Amino acid sequence: MALLRSLTKLTVPARVVPSLAIGATRVYSTKTKSLKERLSEIIPEKQAEVKVFKKEYGSKVLGEVTVDQAYGGMRGIKGLIWEGSVLDSEEGIRFRGMTIPECQKALPAATPGGEPLPESLFWLLVTGEVPTKEQVDLLSAEWAARSTIPQFVEDLIDNCPKTLHPMSQFSIAVNALQHDSKFAKAYTQGIHKSKYWEPTYEDTMDLIAKLPNVAGRIYRNVYKDGKLPSIDSNKDYSYNFSKLLGYEDNKDFVELMRLYLTIHSDHEGGNVSAHTTHLVGSALSDPYLSFAAGLNGLAGPLHGLANQEVLRWTLKMKDTIGSDADEEKIKKYLWDTLNGGQVVPGFGHAVLRKTDPRYSAQREFALKHLPDDPLFGLVSKLYHIIPGVLTEHGKTKNPWPNVDAHSGVLLQYYGLTEQDYYTVLFGVSRALGVTSQLIWDRALGFPLERPKSYSTEHLKKMFGAK
Repeated sequence: MALLRSLTKLTVPARVVPSLAIGATRVYSTKTKSLKERLSEIIPEKQAEVKVFKKEYGSKVLGEVTVDQAYGGMRGIKGLIWEGSVLDSEEGIRFRGMTIPECQKALPAATPGGEPLPESLFWLLVTGEVPTKEQVDLLSAEWAARSTIPQFVEDLIDNCPKTLHPMSQFSIAVNALQHDSKFAKAYTQGIHKSKYWEPTYEDTMDLIAKLPNVAGRIYRNVYKDGKLPSIDSNKDYSYNFSKLLGYEDNKDFVELMRLYLTIHSDHEGGNVSAHTTHLVGSALSDPYLSFAAGLNGLAGPLHGLANQEVLRWTLKMKDTIGSDADEEKIKKYLWDTLNGGQVVPGFGHAVLRKTDPRYSAQREFALKHLPDDPLFGLVSKLYHIIPGVLTEHGKTKNPWPNVDAHSGVLLQYYGLTEQDYYTVLFGVSRALGVTSQLIWDRALGFPLERPKSYSTEHLKKMFGAK
């Protein structure tokens, strides 16, 4: 706590940062404020903004819903507010209006020219502002100070059989952490709804801080000797997570973790893990219960599990035709896959219609750090060949690679080859996005989510069908 108190006394030059209001900028004072202090100032402004906007535009129509959308998983239905990010079908994700390259340029890094620190991205998601390095250092120190997990949770993880999937263990542990939920306790004691955001914030900070210890313990138990090093209070979140995994001495792997945790954090609110977290949170379930539900969605093969599915498919291709296969052999393998009724994993996206910027960011990392890796060479060939094959095949709206087409190759290169664990890494990252939105759900007083559903028989009557 002495460290945190000293950090709050630091002063930094005033800087211009993005505002929550589109197209505007603000200049703040020279006093470094903690994330919660800054959020306490922003929330009343945003509450007033939303109140005025709803009064004037509340009756406006966002779009129509078709029968195909109702049967098609509500794909494309406009009906959810998500403050942290918006996904554009052409340009990809924007975090509070900033593209990934813009974030890489503007957000504080551990070293000059390095990848953004996830702490800085979390600050941006919560406040809409680019933090100073001093503010990010304060957040790193606070997460390190909150990182200890209760003994009974350690015991719970330790008692899980090694054969239980790491994502199942992850979800179990997060549910167990709910024992100490500040929101659940405050709600029981009758906290006023205008203050819901405060214990939600505290739970979010505790949860994010503890995830490396939880995820690291699972990794060490399942794949190593079960022994876990301690968190370094003077280091950043990604360094400590890498240390828990046993990679702190590889500075390039630590940089990869900083990039990985940043770009996987948020992808607007309609994806399964984000929407599930929001949906469960709308019942006033605390962040632990809400995020655990989101993790269970992330564990599905059509969502977060896809990254390991892509790697397995790529490795199988390498074993079958070799990493140095020419274009004709690769095309034949692709057509054999498609004609066999299988999909080419890692290409296509529910919303995107161009190459995923998260893929591009990982590709740039690979070109910088592992340009001669044979598996990366094969992935590069696929990047140039697969879109043409899928376009000729004619059944894919978006033939371009998504984020999952690259992440496994990078992890594999640095020796983290345990594919069943990859989605846990995704889960640690996704916590930054979905819990930052939970804070705003409570601050803006979002209600219980309850869309209307119909039976097929009712739809037939509505449209006069027989």
